[in-house]
Amino acid sequence: MKNLTLAHIASACGGQYVGEESLKNHEIAGAVTDSRQVEKDFLFIPVKGQRVDGHDFIPAVFEKGALATLSERPLEQCPGPCILVDSCLQALKDIAAYYRSQLSIPIVGITGSVGKTSTKEMIASVLSTRYHVLKTEGNFNNEIGLPLTILRIREEHEAAVVEMGISDFGEMHHLAAIARPDVCVITNIGTCHLENLGDRDGVLRAKTEIFEHMKPGASVILNGDDDKLRTITRAGGNVPLFYGMADEAPKEDFTQGAGGMTGQDGLSIYIDEVENLGLKGTRAKLHTPKGDIQVEIPIPGSHNLYNAMAAAGVGLSLGLTLSEIREGIANAKTISGRTNLVEAGGILLIDDCYNANPMSMRASLDVLKYALGRTVAVLGDMGELGKEEKQLHYEVGTYAAKAGIDILFCVGALAKEMERGAREALAQRENKTAQALAQREDGTMQIYYYDTKEEMLPKLLSILKAGDTVLVKASHFMDFPKVVEALKRQP
Repeated sequence: MKNLTLAHIASACGGQYVGEESLKNHEIAGAVTDSRQVEKDFLFIPVKGQRVDGHDFIPAVFEKGALATLSERPLEQCPGPCILVDSCLQALKDIAAYYRSQLSIPIVGITGSVGKTSTKEMIASVLSTRYHVLKTEGNFNNEIGLPLTILRIREEHEAAVVEMGISDFGEMHHLAAIARPDVCVITNIGTCHLENLGDRDGVLRAKTEIFEHMKPGASVILNGDDDKLRTITRAGGNVPLFYGMADEAPKEDFTQGAGGMTGQDGLSIYIDEVENLGLKGTRAKLHTPKGDIQVEIPIPGSHNLYNAMAAAGVGLSLGLTLSEIREGIANAKTISGRTNLVEAGGILLIDDCYNANPMSMRASLDVLKYALGRTVAVLGDMGELGKEEKQLHYEVGTYAAKAGIDILFCVGALAKEMERGAREALAQRENKTAQALAQREDGTMQIYYYDTKEEMLPKLLSILKAGDTVLVKASHFMDFPKVVEALKRQP
């Protein structure tokens, strides 16, 4: 890895090198915190967890060919070079920041309350039409995952797309100081992590800490349909490029900014002429400062229109042609646990159980609405919503009822409020539109509540029939992948 010799690593993290002098100028081949991932000439970074201390695996990593290890304590008879540090976690961040400073490839940093991963996938797909792209794997978007992602960049990579997730003030400073993004994308400002950030204004302040660590001349690409993001007129001295739907803001003229593609009044990138292709996705016309193109987005859901616009903005900022952007959007794919479509036993399963918050719940319900046949939503508790958590669950239930979902299962202590919201919204809707509801072949919406997924599954499995489309979604701690596996096994 470029300039990551043991001597430079020790200097970058303020550590003390202990080992053979002849090895100090050797470059590492990689860096990991998981001893199982160690390969020849890797640097091992032992992290103390709640149950396991990585220091216990130091002898084993040298047997696997590690070049060196960090350590927070002196090691007797260490099998190889060791760099003593006060904190392995801080050293990881320092090493990644030093490595980033050696790199010349553009890095795209993505943050926002909802949609970071799906936006990352779309952007990476677009950039891959021209560049060899590295992207964040899984949920590696925090103060451990981000530096590890930076340290995965190799000489063959020509661009990187990284997620940057936070839950408190100051965390974005730490992440952005490591990534030093050339392009910043903010998807939206929602109601995540309110227990620390207070309200959406707090979320906005925390997310926009990213602007203080951008590379000079960086591009800033923002969702122009988000009321909080629309208040940003300058970002680190740069004029943002806004994207959004055609009916949300004026677009008569593009304001020429850096690179002739940034906007001030109105949207620089927008979509209209939307044609719903059901669960096969969407066809639409994409307007940009460089021209207009017809695009096909192969992933269902209105939120993917926004992902496509964000990806187009990134592509233009990094020199892609409209043809390359169209190809990249057409080739975009989902990842497991994120609106992944699975056919099983005659039903279509929407596996979106990676995580959940109010905005992503509504987006997933919007996807479900596209389905043909009967629609079933299995929704569980959402975490980290602060003092408004009950109200936010209530509002998701209300949204589900108003969306016209046929069957709703609510699971978990907080989901009791989701059930209440759905029932009250349904009662109100029946009073106002009784005649319209009577015309539905399957009658009114069915709503079920259970404390646990184990109690819920027998009822869910008993009422499913061929042709149903089932959405499964909850926060990660609800362990809803087990629900998905049960549905895959049903006959």
